[in-house]
Amino acid sequence: MKMAYTTFLLFTLTLMCGAASPSLASHSFDEHSWNKEQTKILAAMTLAALPALPVDSSNKYADNRQAIALGKKIFSDTRFSANKMVSCATCHRPDYHFTDDLPRAHGLAFTKRRSMPLAGVAFSPWLFWDGRKDSLWSQALGPMESAGEHGISRSFATQLIRQHYLAEYEAIFGPFPSLLQTHTPPAIARPADDNPKALALWNKLPEEERQQINKVYANIGKAIGAYVRHILPGESRFDRYVYALQAGDRDRMATLLTTDEALGLRLFIGKAKCTNCHNGPLFTDFDFHNVGVAAAGGTGSDIGRAEGIPKVKADEFNCLGPYSDATGGGCAELRFMNDDTTQFMGAFKTPSLRGVSQRSPYMHAGQFATLQEVLQHYATVKPDGRISAALNHRGLSTSEQHQLVMFLHSLDNVVLSP
Repeated sequence: MKMAYTTFLLFTLTLMCGAASPSLASHSFDEHSWNKEQTKILAAMTLAALPALPVDSSNKYADNRQAIALGKKIFSDTRFSANKMVSCATCHRPDYHFTDDLPRAHGLAFTKRRSMPLAGVAFSPWLFWDGRKDSLWSQALGPMESAGEHGISRSFATQLIRQHYLAEYEAIFGPFPSLLQTHTPPAIARPADDNPKALALWNKLPEEERQQINKVYANIGKAIGAYVRHILPGESRFDRYVYALQAGDRDRMATLLTTDEALGLRLFIGKAKCTNCHNGPLFTDFDFHNVGVAAAGGTGSDIGRAEGIPKVKADEFNCLGPYSDATGGGCAELRFMNDDTTQFMGAFKTPSLRGVSQRSPYMHAGQFATLQEVLQHYATVKPDGRISAALNHRGLSTSEQHQLVMFLHSLDNVVLSP
């Protein structure tokens, strides 16, 4: 389960809390010399420490090779959009760390938030910036019926499967529902809260047909989720540096990280307290924090996780819903989630920092164009009743901010996908 990665992060944080970092002001030490405790911390942040993919009890096809292959095809299929020009890959570009270079995602129109990167997202218990979905397969379904993203209906999506992917679908999920082979539902029919006509047409369908559409639609999500689950970060210079450290290869270490990058790493796990949120092998706690970033122009207010909590609880495609494959005591994250929205006003999910310098802009609505701007913002934000207590980066000099940015470049990598 995804809880395993959470347990691993707690172990990593325990190591970090006891770590000491010398002052960098005079730089009177060897930047490539690390004590035993620091070495343990760095080792816990490498890809070698990444656990096996967590079991997704809600998707029994998560590791099915045929499902992965089908999901990959649908991921890039623009027929799953109202204008035949938008696919999942439009906003999650394989050539750009499975995100895009826009401040806010654009499908049929601009959304209010940035596309999140997908490498390693299988380890996250919550999806989207606000965590409004609790599985990769349910996450894949939301954009399809979003008017500003794909702009289609679940009824239309099921018919696309029948027309273009029937044999592949049936090889994975079994016979396509007979009712949907003999009757084509209205193309716009869906349980919409933003389109009265679409909702009326959906409600006119027999209950059995609605359930069959939902089942096929959920399976579309499960195929896409199976593909996305196996998108993982590749090794970085940081990883190779730590492996050299563990091997005692001082000369190789010096070729992998520059002086500024090594000093930035020392700041990252020490004085700058970056590991308060960006810890573990994926450099994220997958939690939600209010970091004091103003809303992007034209998007209005955005309460983040406080908005996502009621949505994930009410989602018909959540882990506890009728289309989930979870049984027994599964879905612990959802059943025991902290649903106190007052604690999460304006909080957004911590993204992974792997490959971060390769995928600007930054923050939940692309408010900052560069990493330098991000650190300048953090240097001015003070934790209070609204801003997360984990955010404590004040007191960093301009040169220290530069060293942190340099270190983040050592996390550059390629993304591996099926």
